[in-house]
Amino acid sequence: MKSLEGILVVDFSQFLSGPSAALRLADLGARVIKIERPEGGDICRTLYVSNVVIDGESTVFHAINRNKESYAADLKSELDSESVRKLVARADVVMHNFRPGVMERLGFDYDSVRALNPDVIYGNITGYGNEGPWAERPGQDLLVQALSGLTWLSGNDGDGPVPMGLAIVDILTGAQLVHGILACLIRRGTTGKGGLVEVSMLESALDFQFEVLTNYFQDGNQEAQRTRHNSAHAYLGAPYGIYKTADGHLALAMGRIPQLGELLGCDELLNYPEPGTWFSERDEIKAILARHLSTKPTKDWLGLLEPADIWCAEVFDWKRLTHHEGYRLLGLEQTVRRGDGFDYRTTCCPIRMDGERPRSELGSPRVGEHTEALKREFNL
Repeated sequence: MKSLEGILVVDFSQFLSGPSAALRLADLGARVIKIERPEGGDICRTLYVSNVVIDGESTVFHAINRNKESYAADLKSELDSESVRKLVARADVVMHNFRPGVMERLGFDYDSVRALNPDVIYGNITGYGNEGPWAERPGQDLLVQALSGLTWLSGNDGDGPVPMGLAIVDILTGAQLVHGILACLIRRGTTGKGGLVEVSMLESALDFQFEVLTNYFQDGNQEAQRTRHNSAHAYLGAPYGIYKTADGHLALAMGRIPQLGELLGCDELLNYPEPGTWFSERDEIKAILARHLSTKPTKDWLGLLEPADIWCAEVFDWKRLTHHEGYRLLGLEQTVRRGDGFDYRTTCCPIRMDGERPRSELGSPRVGEHTEALKREFNL
């Protein structure tokens, strides 16, 4: 039995952040019913991140909406809204990621839902919170990265702001919502009290930076200073970074510079015995390392560093990663099947419970695929 079996989630959310949270709840055993517009459904069905199409719809949609049921309803129709009200009255969790005011206009805000279901756990994601000058702005990943300061932590000094190559804020915010919902489920289990769980993309992006922001608060509000080359962390000293080798790339984490000099046969590094210089002279040290590491293949350097317990790794692309035994042993892939019989390969839950990884063979739903069955089941 999965941990959340018996928990019913009614999910109004679209795009990435909310659906990614609902996906994790579904992975852990919750039954997730996705509320979608009859025409077109979740906008994410047509939000393409590449020209790859799976069974006529966006790869993004399939990746984050497997293991869910779809109920099609026009929430501007009183007849459809009444059916959905009956459904949320039975739910353990109701969630959405609309801008402030949208659910109030539709009649499915927290107070309205709680009037139908006093013990409900209600989760919502906004872009920037419910108040303030940004409240009505679109909560889109790149825009939040830009506002949060996050883009000044990647890349080299002089590169300008560099965003992450993923919708990282969406996924982080979804994870934060899951944390809050699970905590509220525990509280309800002990006290019987539901509650309102609210997270915003901006707050999640800021929390993601808790280490470096704490440093910023304590050092006189000095801006993050990235290294001029081989930068991987704006605050860490040499050798932290990724370096080109004769045939690829090598990642180096924290390490003692003189020890690296001895192991690598780089006498220039022996001139930096004091740890303070690994920060104050990090550009100079990294330049020396970069020149030296470019002279031999990655395998040669790993053969020197790994036996000495130096934190290092070869830099893989997806092809090399997915063919490596270490990746295959994780068992993080699964093949799921849609209701029409279409199969596709995707990832699965990264969490193990009692030694087992929760899996489901159910792929993403068609728009309204389960509407009639749900009407019969819940007498909607």
